[in-house]
Amino acid sequence: MLLSSQGYEVAVYEKQDAVGGRTSRFQLGDYYFDRGATFLMMPWLLEEVFQAAGRNLQDYVKMIELDPLYRLQFGDIAFEATRDRERMVAEIERHFPGNGEGYLRFMREESEKFKVIKPLLQRPFSKVSDLFSADVFAALPKLHATDNVYNRLSRYFNDERLISAFTFQAKYLGMSPWSCPGTFTILSYLEHQYGLFHPIGGVNRICQAMADVISEYGGAIHLNKGVGKVLSQGGKAIGVQLDDGENVYADHVVINGDFATAMNRLFEPGQLKKYSPVKLAAKKYSCSAYMLYLGINREIDMPHHTILFAKDYRRNADELTRSKVLSKDASIYVHNPCVNDPTLAPPGKTALYVLMPVPNLTGSIDWENEEEAVKQYVLNRLQQEPGIGKLGDSIEVSASLTPLGWRDRHDVYQGATFNLAHSLDQMLMLRPHNRFQEMGNCWLVGGGTHPGSGLPTIFESARISARLILEQDYGKKSSAANFI
Repeated sequence: MLLSSQGYEVAVYEKQDAVGGRTSRFQLGDYYFDRGATFLMMPWLLEEVFQAAGRNLQDYVKMIELDPLYRLQFGDIAFEATRDRERMVAEIERHFPGNGEGYLRFMREESEKFKVIKPLLQRPFSKVSDLFSADVFAALPKLHATDNVYNRLSRYFNDERLISAFTFQAKYLGMSPWSCPGTFTILSYLEHQYGLFHPIGGVNRICQAMADVISEYGGAIHLNKGVGKVLSQGGKAIGVQLDDGENVYADHVVINGDFATAMNRLFEPGQLKKYSPVKLAAKKYSCSAYMLYLGINREIDMPHHTILFAKDYRRNADELTRSKVLSKDASIYVHNPCVNDPTLAPPGKTALYVLMPVPNLTGSIDWENEEEAVKQYVLNRLQQEPGIGKLGDSIEVSASLTPLGWRDRHDVYQGATFNLAHSLDQMLMLRPHNRFQEMGNCWLVGGGTHPGSGLPTIFESARISARLILEQDYGKKSSAANFI
């Protein structure tokens, strides 16, 4: 979208039948679902992206803020988080007396932390010297990169359930709070500071809006057109070969597919050195997700977002990321957007989305034999919630997606839905660069490259890569590059 707005002739080739990849729309009968991401943080960032493309986001997508942010269910305690400071303190004191001051201190200190981290998420890290800059040195004391998210939050709260309420966001990165670098405490801060938003029609509508803008600028969106290979000559990308054998030539190739899958499939054997299959297999990857999409013929009395926590959350996290076995006591996320968005299901009915974090395919789970048992576990857990009750014949349509499905149907390497893990050795300079190191005129965007996974950072990767292309073609003084 950004490049189209700057006069580039853009062609997007998409293997699936809808734009957005993991953030695409999924339809079952008369019910509509987001395939993956179900909310948006920091909408002002997206507004800036559209503004840089000469467009107004509000002309394409209607956004509503969610209050409460979510309900967190710890046994019989239903804790509803809000970004209203006074209400949040009152809610904390009601359930976890004596912890309100810790919340206010957390918000103050994380505000200072975000100020110094933000610049690091908005520029490329392409060479070692990029690490020795003023913004990095300013951020270092507040990065807490050698600590972990759980330890950091333990400084503010003395109740394990409340700590979990501010550390579960590590799952957005597919990591455990006990191994996720302490830098990422900013995730819960961002939710509580800036709120969570729902685009009417689902988060997928943002991707469709971008596709619409590309079309308005004369670009082409080719659906059901997979890419088989990146064409190169003299160490530079010169186009792509489609799955049907057609060659498409171009001045630049931007890769937005799953990072490891793209590296394994889009280049000739032996062509890549840094990202060979052996080296890719040795990298760390996020957990996966078991998905259940349910079209229910009645309304569900639950908030927009609910998380049903495992009784032993740490054990659940360890089983996801360390021992890589299925938890007998798992945490489950329930997305019930129809309480705010009637466009997703027929009147009086519900499009219910359920996600259970599970190990990626580097574990030894036999998903072909285990899938039905996992589905029944999830359904049984849902039916224990008073707002759901017995489902039975209420389910009109349903579909599920396992790590095998993520890999085989959506080309997600090892089914790791949140891409490369955000461990210390896979951040900043050590994460794949926006300017692809192994081939000229080839660029990377998405969760597998800098600055990382999660929609806000993925949008930032697009801004960084677009700016680099403009700088290469027109020089650093390009006004468009500065604006983007």
